[in-house]
Amino acid sequence: MAVILDGKTLAEQFRREIKAQFENERERVGRLPFLTAMQVGDNLPSTVYIRAKERACAEAGFGFKHLRLPEDTTMDQLKQAVREVNQDSTVTGMLVQSPLPGHLDELEVQKMVAPEKDVDCFHPENVGLLYIGKPRFQPCTAQAIIELLLHYGFDPAGKRVVIIGRSVIVGRPLALMMMLKGRGGDATVTVAHSRTPNLAELVRQADIVIPAVGVPELVRGSWVKEGAVVVDVGINRLPDSNQKKGYRLVGDVAFAEVEPRVAAIAPVPGGVGPMTVAILCANLLKASGYHLPVWSKQS
Repeated sequence: MAVILDGKTLAEQFRREIKAQFENERERVGRLPFLTAMQVGDNLPSTVYIRAKERACAEAGFGFKHLRLPEDTTMDQLKQAVREVNQDSTVTGMLVQSPLPGHLDELEVQKMVAPEKDVDCFHPENVGLLYIGKPRFQPCTAQAIIELLLHYGFDPAGKRVVIIGRSVIVGRPLALMMMLKGRGGDATVTVAHSRTPNLAELVRQADIVIPAVGVPELVRGSWVKEGAVVVDVGINRLPDSNQKKGYRLVGDVAFAEVEPRVAAIAPVPGGVGPMTVAILCANLLKASGYHLPVWSKQS
C-alpha cells in the first residue's frame, strides 16, 4: 500500500513551528509579520484561497488584511493600490491574487510589488535570484512539493523526475529548484507539456512524477512504474450529483488506478494545497526579519 503524503498534517506541523519561531524571536525583531492579500473582482476560488491564508496567519499570530478591489479596477488604479501597500511600513508581505480580470496585465502587476514584500516569489528580481541559486523567497507550491517529499523520505537527489506542466507558478520554478545543488535538488528533471509526444512512455521512466496541468485524472495507472512516487498538484472540479456542492475535487492523477502501483502519492485534496499556504507563512516570517525554522533552511 502506498504511503500517503499527508500535506494537511504536515502543514499543521509547519505552522506550529512557524508560530514558535515567531514567538521566540519577537522581542529581538520587534516587528509583526503582516500580510496584505489584494483581490480584484469576486472570483470564488480566489476568495477561498485567501480565506485559507487568513486562517493560517491568524493561527500564527500574524496580521492580515484582505484588500478587495472591484472587477472593473483599471491598471492605473491597481498600480496606485499596490504603491500604497508598498509604502506602508506595517505591511511586511503582499500578494496580488491570481487570476486577475482579463483587462489587467499580470506580469506588470507582479513587477509592481516590492521585491522584499513579494512573498509569492513572482517578481522578476526574485525569480532571478532563484535562478542563480540565491533565493530571497521560495515559490510556495514548488517548495511545498519538495518539503513533502523530503519529510516522507523521498529525496529527489539522484532521481529521475518528470514534471507535467510548465507554468510559472509550478512547473518552471520546481524544475529549476530540483536541478539546483543541495537540499531538495540534484535531480535529473524532465518537463513535459501539451506538445510532448509519447507522454505516457516518458512518465513510465520516472522515479518521481509531478503532474500540474489541470487535466482531471490525466495520469493513469498504466502510466507509472511500480514503486514510483507521485505528487499530484492538479485541482479540478467534476460534476457530481451525489455531492452536496454538486461537484467533487479530483487531481491530475486517477488516484484509484495509480495508488496500488506506487510507493507514495500525494492526494487531492489534502496534499500539496495545505503545504503551499504553510510555505507562504514561512516566506512572510522571513520577509519580516525572522529566521526560518530548520526545515526551511536551504543547504
